[in-house]
Amino acid sequence: MKKYILVFLFFPLFMFSQKMVSKEIMEIRKFQEELNAEYLNPKETPLRGDNFTNFKEHPFFPVDFKYMVTAKFSKTKNARPFELPTSSGKTKPYKEYGKARFQLDGKSYTLTLYQSLDLIKQKKYKDYLFLPFRDATNEKETYGGGKYMDLKIPKGNTIILDFNQSYQPYCAYNAYDYNCPIVPEENKLPIEIRAGVMYQDIYHH
Repeated sequence: MKKYILVFLFFPLFMFSQKMVSKEIMEIRKFQEELNAEYLNPKETPLRGDNFTNFKEHPFFPVDFKYMVTAKFSKTKNARPFELPTSSGKTKPYKEYGKARFQLDGKSYTLTLYQSLDLIKQKKYKDYLFLPFRDATNEKETYGGGKYMDLKIPKGNTIILDFNQSYQPYCAYNAYDYNCPIVPEENKLPIEIRAGVMYQDIYHH
């Protein structure tokens, strides 16, 4: 009898956890599908010529919830605007918005989140945060210049960093038409982040 009682007690918890996992997977799948659709759309894609003609879909690392971390968030006080260098040699105006501190494999890391002073002029981007980062997969399985992640301003003192939804900048695919923010040195991680979009270096040949 006790065995059956335990089954009934744990079954709702199991169902709840399954729904949570399913929701997270659905969000990642949505990110992947929308990114592929963007690159397949001639009005939105950064790809040109044969690169566009031959494009079918992005390669992705397998979804890994290890790389979905809950980070402690602290907003930067009295942050001043600064010019962030880009791949073209020009700069773009940004402001440091806050720090995200998290653990991965038992070690602590910190990444800085930024706010584009150009984008926040648009209503739909007023709560948008920009996270550029580099890691040990760059120049191997991902773009040498690093990857990006789009985030929203958190309501509390934590923020979810889902590296499964990280992507390469447009410059990785078309360095002629785009100038992309260069990842600041403070956002260079000494570890591999095997999540998000992978990269096949066929676009600059």
